[in-house]
Amino acid sequence: MKIQQIRNATLMVEYAGKKFLIDPMLAEKGAYPPMPNPASSAPQGDQLFPLVSLPVGVNHIIQADAVIVTHLHPDHWDDAAKEILPKEIKLFTQNEEDANTIRNDGFGNVEVLQEDTIFEGIQLTKTKGEHGRGEILKLAGHVCGVVFKHSSEKTLYIAGDTVWYDGVEEEIDRHKPEIIIVNAGDNQFSQGGSLVMGKEDVYQVNQAAPQAKIIAVHMEAVNHWTLSRDELKRFMNEKGITSNVFVPDDGESYLY
Repeated sequence: MKIQQIRNATLMVEYAGKKFLIDPMLAEKGAYPPMPNPASSAPQGDQLFPLVSLPVGVNHIIQADAVIVTHLHPDHWDDAAKEILPKEIKLFTQNEEDANTIRNDGFGNVEVLQEDTIFEGIQLTKTKGEHGRGEILKLAGHVCGVVFKHSSEKTLYIAGDTVWYDGVEEEIDRHKPEIIIVNAGDNQFSQGGSLVMGKEDVYQVNQAAPQAKIIAVHMEAVNHWTLSRDELKRFMNEKGITSNVFVPDDGESYLY
């Protein structure tokens, strides 16, 4: 298994001989207006996003066997991805509503993730997620994660845009993943609350899966982030779990 952090939630995952592109945001730096109403604690709240350039060329990124889009927010599925990706590429979505939207974008090979989806011998299981806490959930909408399983690989859990809550704990207990990828920029809007994991959430994931390797992504790429890589690294160092929690730079890869 090879996991490459591209930017934000965009990942390249090589698993059981197949390449998966996760949540592609492929635009050039500064292509889009800022996300509206970022929290006052967001240090780059007034800036155009993406805040950073892609670390590798687009032609490298789109060389995938399949794409998984966990939800349709523009930092996970952007206009550039719709334009650049081959229209015949295999795409997986969280529900039929998202699938129909992507079909309307011109893609013809779209499938909704299920409990027992099989792609080229790899089991893909859709997992639960909550994109925030409290009232913000009504605005944030539905999201999912995905678990990868194959006899030749370790179990991988990509949690997606979720905070820590009992649903994530249930997925960890059920699947017992050895590798967990969490979205951990603690992104926030001014109307309140974390949309994805913050440092305490990441710590809770570690406590629930102390043997797992955790990779924290979705950081410093969209204007409503509030948790930096450096702050998360310092916090994990204070907790003494830096051997289990990794905070990659854009373009960095891990082999398992």
